[in-house]
Amino acid sequence: MELLVASAIGMMTAVGVYLVLHQRTFPVIVGLTLLSYAVNVFLFSSGRLLVNRPPIITGADAYTDPLPQALVLTAIVISFGMTALIVVLALRGFLETETDTADILTEDLAPEAEADK
Repeated sequence: MELLVASAIGMMTAVGVYLVLHQRTFPVIVGLTLLSYAVNVFLFSSGRLLVNRPPIITGADAYTDPLPQALVLTAIVISFGMTALIVVLALRGFLETETDTADILTEDLAPEAEADK
């Protein structure tokens, strides 16, 4: 089970980094989302993978650590907010520049800079 989870975390991280390195904004957003999922699974698995154990101490001998679960829940909320912000910024950038590339070359801005003088 641990090998499967570690492989899933590694694959999500690798695909996320690959997508972040693209020049288009949509693959960058999907890559950042995959990286946040990989971090969430890593945090969740850091509390050990125990089956049929209560998450809160109720007098049981064995229990699941509730701290990673709380960290993952907080990280999910934060990553959802950040994803919404990045999507809005990408849409605004697309509407203003009429392109969805993540970088703007300085040659493209040169005529506008001279026109402002």
